[in-house]
Amino acid sequence: MKKILLLAVTFSLTSCAEVQQTLNQYPQISSQIPGIGGVDIASGLKEALNKGITEQVSKLTAVDGFYKNQAVKILMPEELQQVDAALRKVGLSSLADEGIKMLNRAAEDAVKEATPIFVSAVKNMTFTDAKNILLGNDNAATNYLQNSTTTALYGKFNPVIKNSFAKVGADAVWSKIITKYNTIPLVKKVNPDLTDYTTNQALSGVFKMIAVEEKDIRNDISARTTPLLQKVFALQDKK
Repeated sequence: MKKILLLAVTFSLTSCAEVQQTLNQYPQISSQIPGIGGVDIASGLKEALNKGITEQVSKLTAVDGFYKNQAVKILMPEELQQVDAALRKVGLSSLADEGIKMLNRAAEDAVKEATPIFVSAVKNMTFTDAKNILLGNDNAATNYLQNSTTTALYGKFNPVIKNSFAKVGADAVWSKIITKYNTIPLVKKVNPDLTDYTTNQALSGVFKMIAVEEKDIRNDISARTTPLLQKVFALQDKK
């Protein structure tokens, strides 16, 4: 029964007919709870999708959605860790902090582009996809969503982050950071691609937060905030 749950957090079946086809293959699923059928399950999966994706994405788009969330906060890339340390050592901690904040502000801007792409992934899911996810491992649903949307999300996020860097003044801040760092004696000069780095970190943060909601709905009855979610997700409790 647990496999049916994985469908709920990150996508919904494209039609009630497909849901019913699955139930016909696995009649023990619908027999677990009297009165539940293909229509209820399809609606429940869509409701869970809205909760698992839309709610978490909206949190990340808010001011400090990344910056004050330690689970997804974007730090300086590995090759710039020495920059951070060096700036703080010479009394420029505030400049280093401002540079990190700018990375996170750009990510918060970019994630606003995510929801339509997730919706498209749901619409384009085939029954074969559904079957594979249903029979897959515990992260099959998350993997499906990530594999289906990462390229499109990168294409949307990257230019937004580039523009956001200019809008919030990140270009100027980071130019100052790099210039200051490169004037420190004996350091190796750096010139990283911060747009690509921040884009990938934003993508990672989105999927990490969706996974948090997925886990809550799967394991915490109190996270099933409507009667429909409670009825549909009771399937896994009878496993």
